[in-house]
Amino acid sequence: MIARDGATLVFVEVRLRKSNAFGGASASITASKQHRLKLAASHYLAGLGCESLCRFDAILLQTLDENHIEWLRNIDAA
Repeated sequence: MIARDGATLVFVEVRLRKSNAFGGASASITASKQHRLKLAASHYLAGLGCESLCRFDAILLQTLDENHIEWLRNIDAA
């Protein structure tokens, strides 16, 4: 998802895991997934034709319960 927070473009990865058997939602954002996110963001920004501030966020859900949402802002998408 791509959103805007003031003048900053925010690339948001939303992950849902119903079980912690494989490490939960945050564990599903692997190094290769982060690399693909960064490439996609670079491609998107190049298409804008101008420089823009940007950041990467992650929204993590363990269930579809709105009381169990974790929003990580400005994560490193190495």
